[in-house]
Amino acid sequence: MPELATPRPDWRALAERMQRRRDEVDDVLSLLLEHADMSAGSAGELRQVAWAMACATLGDEHLWQDMGLPSREALSQLIAHWFPALAARNTQHMRWKKFLYKQLCLREELSICRSPTCDACSEHSVCFGPENTPMAAPAKPGEARRI
Repeated sequence: MPELATPRPDWRALAERMQRRRDEVDDVLSLLLEHADMSAGSAGELRQVAWAMACATLGDEHLWQDMGLPSREALSQLIAHWFPALAARNTQHMRWKKFLYKQLCLREELSICRSPTCDACSEHSVCFGPENTPMAAPAKPGEARRI
């Protein structure tokens, strides 16, 4: 297995969001820890990666970018190593941030698609596919940015 990249989120950029949305961070952290491979490394390393990933979900870019990783592939390797059960569930290569939030919604039995299935959803291309595609145009003032 190739050497895993080290997460390096921009903690200063995330600090305010981490305080305001702590319950969200805790939900993602819980999801990650529920699917963790405890034999993948030390408990401290596992907790550090899970915490960085949970906090980085609050960022505005793709999760791999918000984690300070060089590529989506590096993030996928990290998830496959520490959280293989989650990696195995992402069979359609949904972008990781969207995938994690979809897992939270599924856990609460909430549907996040506008359509009964993702394949028929009008935003399918936004959720699935390579992470290296250009980002959507920044939101105009007063509009929410779509990730």
